[in-house]
Amino acid sequence: MTSQLKEQALFFVALLPPPDLQAQVTAIKQEIEQTYQSRAALKSPPHITLQPPFRWPKKEDGQLKACLLEFAQQYPPIPVTLSGFGAFPPRVIYVDVLRQGLLMTIQSDLLNYMAATLGIEDKKSRNRRFAPHMTVAFRDLKPATFRRAWPEFQERQFSAKFVSRTLTLLKHCGERWESSSEFPFSAAGEP
Repeated sequence: MTSQLKEQALFFVALLPPPDLQAQVTAIKQEIEQTYQSRAALKSPPHITLQPPFRWPKKEDGQLKACLLEFAQQYPPIPVTLSGFGAFPPRVIYVDVLRQGLLMTIQSDLLNYMAATLGIEDKKSRNRRFAPHMTVAFRDLKPATFRRAWPEFQERQFSAKFVSRTLTLLKHCGERWESSSEFPFSAAGEP
């Protein structure tokens, strides 16, 4: 590992559901691990990614956190609706998230803000439409196993609603992603 990489941490920005809903989605991830031997999704808490993973200098994490706090204060809490399951064949199964106005707006605004303010830019995200979701199986789900698992999840019911009151910065801590900091949305304009 180069010294520059040692001096940087890997982060991403997301919305996390409340603890009771995190427990429900984690139980689905555990079921997939036991039934289909796919455990990669267990390496992060259930979340909706807004800014994909990026590297940032460890010694400048205060600047990163200050910018995210400033950004979050410009938005009211975000209503989120989960409805059924979806897939990105041949490896990804997820809890589907409805594409609602404020959720779609904040993701686009966050990408623009981080590019303009911090120089953090994910070119892939810029060139594709945001598809909000909570992953329950991915990377280590083999295509043949996906073909067995997807028909079950395609028909399975799942629905929940929550209001996200914070923007969350997650940090990669060697083996898994952990919540590093939370930034409250403005209480003004409460949904």
